[in-house]
Amino acid sequence: MNTATSRSQPGPLGRATTVVRDLNPGGFALVMATEIISTGTFLLGPSWLSQALLVIAAIGFVVLIVALVIRLARYRAQVAADFRAPDRVFGFFTVAASCDLLGTRFASAGHPVVTTGLACLAAALWLGLTYGVPASLLLARRRESVLGGVDGTWLLWVVATQSLSTDASTLVPVWPSQGRLLATAAVGLWSVGLMLYLLLVSLILLKWLTIALTPATLSPPYWILMGATGITVLAGADILDLPATFPAVSAIAGFVKGVCFLFWSFGTWWIPLLVILGFWRHVLSKWPLRYELGLWAVVFPIGMYSVATLTFGKAVRLSFTEPLSRGVLWVAIVAWLLVAAAYFARLARRRTARRSS
Repeated sequence: MNTATSRSQPGPLGRATTVVRDLNPGGFALVMATEIISTGTFLLGPSWLSQALLVIAAIGFVVLIVALVIRLARYRAQVAADFRAPDRVFGFFTVAASCDLLGTRFASAGHPVVTTGLACLAAALWLGLTYGVPASLLLARRRESVLGGVDGTWLLWVVATQSLSTDASTLVPVWPSQGRLLATAAVGLWSVGLMLYLLLVSLILLKWLTIALTPATLSPPYWILMGATGITVLAGADILDLPATFPAVSAIAGFVKGVCFLFWSFGTWWIPLLVILGFWRHVLSKWPLRYELGLWAVVFPIGMYSVATLTFGKAVRLSFTEPLSRGVLWVAIVAWLLVAAAYFARLARRRTARRSS
């Protein structure tokens, strides 16, 4: 290898700098997918897999948080550009959602203080993003319409909102003196998430009917159409488990039960359609099936559907939900392993290419 070629190749520090600079806002989808399967295996087993996935999710969360902080400090121009990009900005909601989902899992593991800290961080992030993101699109856009940028990542707004509702419900027995406030927050956030889902799905369907879809635009994050229904059902089931003595819960319990069944049914309806769209993209249109960050947005909805189905079934006493949930959970585990294997295979190919160059 000549000297000029070796100097042109970036070293480990240079590659790490590039990764941080170009960090995708939706990178925390890896944590979300890992955590929800950890929750599912905590509920259904095996317990060793649940604990292993919790460790992986926690490590991934810490690494990504550090990378995000460095990016905010050193690459503000790139972060600002992401906030102005309709197809990237909603990825920031994965940060808040991963805080919430990880906090819920830590509560199951017997660490309510960690849950409280993560919930507070998630609430601050959600509050800033839930007004900052729409403002960036409405007030700072440079073109007439952002409809072309609408995709499945917009529904991460719903996922973050409903995951915060779940955390609020989880913390009710931890902080009984604040139980009424937390229950009210859980119901209020669930209601906001419900309305956001209806609004954003309408925009997505409008795009599908007015703009020609291509294999490139029909990306994996559209699976969040189903994942967002799942977390709405999960948050609703957690509200149904709260004491009916809370005014907010007693006022809306019947409505929550009906809407959860509706959303569970609608989420189930989405699955065959999303499989058909994936078949069209990769088989009929021959779009190459290789690793991309969006694949974690396929794993997460599958795992969420399993956990939501089990939790809602227990809340309303539907006997068929447990075997269904168990079967779907193993599908999610296999999907997680395949996406992880594809990621490491890509790393190996890149390392081989660098050595050969």
